Amino acid sequence: MACAPGDPTVSLIAPSRIRTNRPARALLLAAATSLVLAGCASDTAVFEEIPPAEELYADGLEILKGRKILGIFPNVNYDAAIEKFQAIIDNYPYSEYEERAQLKIADAYFEDDRFEEALSYYQDFADLHPQHPKNAYALLRAAQCHYNQIESVDRDQSATFEATTALEKLIRNHPYAPETREGEEMMVALRTRLAQNMLHIADFYLDRTHWQSAATRYRRVLDEYPGLGMDAKALYRLGVCLENMRREDEALRLYHVVVENYAETSSARRARARIARAD
Repeated sequence: MACAPGDPTVSLIAPSRIRTNRPARALLLAAATSLVLAGCASDTAVFEEIPPAEELYADGLEILKGRKILGIFPNVNYDAAIEKFQAIIDNYPYSEYEERAQLKIADAYFEDDRFEEALSYYQDFADLHPQHPKNAYALLRAAQCHYNQIESVDRDQSATFEATTALEKLIRNHPYAPETREGEEMMVALRTRLAQNMLHIADFYLDRTHWQSAATRYRRVLDEYPGLGMDAKALYRLGVCLENMRREDEALRLYHVVVENYAETSSARRARARIARAD
C-alpha cells in the first residue's frame, strides 16, 4: 500500500553477508508494512463531526430544563448548556441561531447568579443588535445584573448608578415595550436607594457637626430625589444645619414647611418643638 507524497516510509536494507530464509523475510516484510501503515495513519487528521446549529440549540434548551434531585430540588448543569450555545456561536456565526445562543448564554449565567458574566453578554447583545426585538429584554436584564450587585446604602453605589443608566437607555429607546414598565418600577427602587445613600452621607456629617457638608447633601436629596419618602427628614435636618449656621430665619421657614406638609411624621413633631423654642 503506497502513502501519499510526503508520508513517512521505511526502508529495510539487509547487509549482503546476511542471508535470510523465507520465514524470516516474511516477518521482515510484515514489520515493514506495519511501520508504513502506522506512518500513514499518523498523518491522517481525525475530525469530529459538529452537530447542526438547530440540534445544538435544542440540546442546550434541554439541559437548561435540568433534572430534579429526589424529585424536589432542581439541578441544572449551566456550564454544559453554555458549551452547546457557544458551539453555535463558534461554528455557525451567521445562522439564525447565533443571536439566540448569545442570549441563552447570558440567561444561563444570570440564572446561575454569575451576574458579571451575564452582564457582558447582555450588554454586547444590546450594543450589537439595537433593532433586534430582544434589545429591550437585553437592556432590562443588564440593569437587573447591576441591581443584583448593589451594596447596602452605606456602601459604594456604583452598581446602582450603572443600573439606572441601563434603565434610562431602555426607557428612552423602547418607551412602549413591555419591559419598560418593569424597568420604570425598578427605577423607582434604584432612585430610592440613591436617596437613602445621600441621606446616610448627610447624616454622617450632621452627627459630626459638619453643618455645611451636611446641608449640601440634604439639599441634593430634595433637589435630585424628591417624592421618594425622604423629603420630611431632609427638610427638617437641613433646618437643623441652617439653625446651627446662624441662619435661624431660613431654618424656621423649613420647620413650618415640614409641619404643614408632613404633619404626621416624627420630623414634624421635632419641627414643632424647635418652633416653640424659637417663640
